[in-house]
Amino acid sequence: MNATRATTSNSTAEAERFFLPSFCDVRMVFAVVVITELIAFVVALVSPEVLGDPWIDLGLISLFMQWIALTSAALLCLARKWLTRLSNTAAALISYLLVLLVTASVSEMAFWMMLQSAVLPAFNSDQHPVFLLRSLTISTVISAVVLRYLFVQHQWREQLRAETHARIQALQARIRPHFLFNSMNTIASLTRTRPEVAEEAIQDLSDLFRAALNQSHDRTTLKEELMLARRYLNIETLRLGNRLVVEWSLDQVPLDVKVPPLLLQPLLENAIYHGIEPLPEGGTVRINGRISNGKVCIEISNPLPGVAASVHNQGNRIAQENIRQRLELAFGSVAGLEVAQQDGEYRVSLGFPEERLS
Repeated sequence: MNATRATTSNSTAEAERFFLPSFCDVRMVFAVVVITELIAFVVALVSPEVLGDPWIDLGLISLFMQWIALTSAALLCLARKWLTRLSNTAAALISYLLVLLVTASVSEMAFWMMLQSAVLPAFNSDQHPVFLLRSLTISTVISAVVLRYLFVQHQWREQLRAETHARIQALQARIRPHFLFNSMNTIASLTRTRPEVAEEAIQDLSDLFRAALNQSHDRTTLKEELMLARRYLNIETLRLGNRLVVEWSLDQVPLDVKVPPLLLQPLLENAIYHGIEPLPEGGTVRINGRISNGKVCIEISNPLPGVAASVHNQGNRIAQENIRQRLELAFGSVAGLEVAQQDGEYRVSLGFPEERLS
């Protein structure tokens, strides 16, 4: 079982380092069809008419180019598992040659089919070298541009991933001293009067920091994030007492969805630090969750203390921007973080796809 998980983990890591997207994905196939059709339209505009009807010419060119594009996509899909084991340079070169090989093969078959067709009487065997050379030239230029674009996009994602990893470490470093000192003071005050509670708090604190310091994975489950959040809130409840009230409403949210680590705890820390502590009477932190249009939506709200919170607003924005970027890196544009102030409450809403951790 462990060997299987390790193999799966290694395969996933190799796929993430690979610059070519998965052409087995339906969305990628759709993108290939759309882009190829746009290129076919441009080629039809600059090409001499074959049958005297521009729409029929466009149809023939589209059929020919889609044949090449979809065959190339299918071949790259089948070869992806093998290509991911190579370096990006070698994989790019082999992918390039595979596309040119497909172009040459399809062009050869298409030419002889058109030569035998009664619909295209203008074609003869003397045009064979020109047709083949023209097809290969267009494919050479387009393939080079597309592969270069995908490689640049991959480099950008890798750079963003490295920056995000550095931001996670910075966020951990920012959380630890502030929270650690408060927690140790609370535990010290409970050691003589309530030793069993102090022992539980130490256990919560050790589990919390073990998870916070764990950098071996970039995905966790919502269940683990909620356990981490509850341990944090247990410690803060000991410190703040009746000033802190926590209300949970997450019955509709699946607990096995995957999320970036340290997603909820920094937001809860902000809610307490900026919303509860400045109020002498304290307040209520609410965590609500629901499923909407295939997305998990989690909202954390806390009371607005007014002017007293303005001193720490900058730190609040840093944590929120960090989490927003990590959500976008993990799930793309379908995920995000929104902030609103309404009815005397400060609300942070998270939205991300309902994807299970494999």
